[in-house]
Amino acid sequence: MMGFKLARKALVIAGAAALLAGCQVIPKGPTTSTEPVDRAPSPEPSATALPTDETRHRVALLVPMSGSNGRVGQSIANATTMALLDTNASNLRITTYDTASGAREAARRAIADGNKLILGPLLSDNVPLVRAEARPAGVPLIAYSNDESVAGPDAFVMGHLPGQSIERSVTYARSQGARNVAAIVPDGEYGRRAEMALTSALNSSGLSLAGIERYARGNTSIVSASERLKARGGYDTVLIADGARLAIQAAGVLKPGGAGDTQLLGTELWSGESAVTRASALRGAVFSAVSDARFKRFSDSYNSRFGGQPFRISTLGYDSVLLALRVARDWRVGRSFPTGQLYDDGGFLGLDGAFRFKRNGVVDRAMEVRQVRNGQVVILDAAPARFDR
Repeated sequence: MMGFKLARKALVIAGAAALLAGCQVIPKGPTTSTEPVDRAPSPEPSATALPTDETRHRVALLVPMSGSNGRVGQSIANATTMALLDTNASNLRITTYDTASGAREAARRAIADGNKLILGPLLSDNVPLVRAEARPAGVPLIAYSNDESVAGPDAFVMGHLPGQSIERSVTYARSQGARNVAAIVPDGEYGRRAEMALTSALNSSGLSLAGIERYARGNTSIVSASERLKARGGYDTVLIADGARLAIQAAGVLKPGGAGDTQLLGTELWSGESAVTRASALRGAVFSAVSDARFKRFSDSYNSRFGGQPFRISTLGYDSVLLALRVARDWRVGRSFPTGQLYDDGGFLGLDGAFRFKRNGVVDRAMEVRQVRNGQVVILDAAPARFDR
């Protein structure tokens, strides 16, 4: 059985009174401080410290609420409010802290205010900064990052990982007869992780690596990389590890007009990108991502409450609150968060489908395989509803 299930009445449309109540549930933390960031751990309560709670767990949400990513952070914060409203939760107090003014300082304030669990941060670069304050206090993180390298016993990475998308697609491609797989990957961290994931997936599947071409994002070098790969040949399948815009350029070289026998694979970056359905060169291309089955309902409910569309990543905020509520059943107020309960082999069920955490703190997500076909994206192989032990 899953560790929790979405409430049957979740995502109902709330009235204005409910929205106002939700805004009060998650007060913003202080936005400025004159205290140094690198002070020794053992912080004093901030001037705006929250009142003593005897019936509610204190949970901090660390996301950017201003700056270039402020709209994303606000969307995540709104989603956490929705989760509390939809479940009628009264045993969590969630306070938002703005990481745009400094992730470590935000974490220091969160610890000083007595929070026992941190949801976030969003950016992988911020995880070590937050951990530097949280670890001495014994406070774990459930980070929204998609970089598994920052995971650990006190930092659980909950994002949608490119490596798992690639592994799922490669496994499916093998079942359809793929034998020799090549790849076009961008320079930088995402490309490095995509390349490592592909190599691991090929080794596990017994497939051969036919070659890798790299390119710099932001210019037309992906076209040159595709031309080099095409000239080399020797492949039946090609992974294009980038978003829709650049993938379309590469596909135009590798499979112009969608003709030919080459099987193209994408990554989770294609999910929700309507451009992939309009490009003839991507006809028949395959990629894997978490299920969108529940996202439409979530999006409609979000729009009715906040008057706009949520960022896709906002579901992580919603699901992380459901996760905290599930664990809170056996979590005594004032005690440390019981991280051991996150290691449930059966996993949990959220808006993005089934997920669980491996022993290294990295999320393991059930993903579906999709294909671009006739101007739409269809599901070839549905995401498993649960995990086999």
